[in-house]
Amino acid sequence: MSGPRPTKILSVKDQIAEQLRSDIISGDLAPNTKLNEKELADRFGLSRGPIRDVILQLTKEGLLISKNNVGASVNCVLDTSMQKLMVSLRRNIEVYAIEQLHDSLTQKDFAELEKILDELQGAFEREDFTEVTKVDISFHRYLIFKAGGDELVNIWYPFVMRMRLNYKRITSGDACVNEHKAIIEALRSDDASKAIKALKANIR
Repeated sequence: MSGPRPTKILSVKDQIAEQLRSDIISGDLAPNTKLNEKELADRFGLSRGPIRDVILQLTKEGLLISKNNVGASVNCVLDTSMQKLMVSLRRNIEVYAIEQLHDSLTQKDFAELEKILDELQGAFEREDFTEVTKVDISFHRYLIFKAGGDELVNIWYPFVMRMRLNYKRITSGDACVNEHKAIIEALRSDDASKAIKALKANIR
């Protein structure tokens, strides 16, 4: 089951959204930074129309905030109590997802999850922490989608992205990968309570 995962073909707008997500997660675009549509259009060699679409998308995801007559800026860092609330809400959604997954994951699903963990390990080894964050999110998103499709993903995604704006939990590569392995192994044995316990250890 080794070998690279197939590369997804992204539209130009999706590529720009992905680049801006990386810029925000990495801190290259700091909280409260105002986005200039013209500068972004020049940077990516596009008209302002597609840039507006990307800004709208990232606003829905919680990474940007848009105000009338002011434009869009990178969302601010959450205070401690709000961060705790976000963690709680995200955790509740993911516990719900695990409860829906009862004995429904196939060997193909487990192989895909293992590939994601291989990518996570590789990102840690390269010390590419922006990629670590994105691959980590993709692991959880895979399970959320399997449990409830796009509808559940669309509820969950803004919480996880908003949390990433001030994500400070430093974990070693081995610890992080092992936390996710524990989730997989519990799901493989169809032990929902064990999977939920492993999940809660990972989301905090």
